[in-house]
Amino acid sequence: MKKGDKYKVASGEEEKDVLDNLLGIADPIQMNEAETEGILNAHYRLSLNLTPNTNFDLNFIMEIHRLAFGEIYPFAGKLREADMSKGGFAFPSAKFLPQSMNDFERDILSKLPHKYDNQKQLIEDIAKVHAELLFIHPFREGNGRTARVLAYLMAEKAGFDELSFRKILTEDMKEKYIIAVQQAGMVNYEPMQKLIALLFQPD
Repeated sequence: MKKGDKYKVASGEEEKDVLDNLLGIADPIQMNEAETEGILNAHYRLSLNLTPNTNFDLNFIMEIHRLAFGEIYPFAGKLREADMSKGGFAFPSAKFLPQSMNDFERDILSKLPHKYDNQKQLIEDIAKVHAELLFIHPFREGNGRTARVLAYLMAEKAGFDELSFRKILTEDMKEKYIIAVQQAGMVNYEPMQKLIALLFQPD
């Protein structure tokens, strides 16, 4: 883990490469493996139960996190209680999270259609949901993985090809991704739309 990859926590909590966990894991590589296994399991289980009437609401998002990290972290499926920042960018304060998430559900999630007539509309909605969820950063850990599973499931439900998030692994793409998330704070989803459109394109 690079030094710049670590979150800073305003609560005075001691910074660690690996958060205290239910498995007693202290090694970052082992933790990454455990988290990856958890998120794959959550994706698989939720994909099996996906129907044309599945609602991507707050309960669904909390369930992704709970299924993925319930055996790893005691805070799985719960909103973070600490204020956090990364790379000099401060995420919304923890005390505003309940309201922020309720606004997110009311203004964005509740307006998602059950069916898409074209991929362009789907890309716009995935970008908006993805950018907003990462900007709010509701969880103490696992926000990116949770947001990616939600994006995958939105695409699956709509019957379109799966996204390829591995295209964001280069430093240049990571920088564009971070900027796209930050732009959500100004209700500008165009940068994320461009990235999501790219993720739908064949390798």
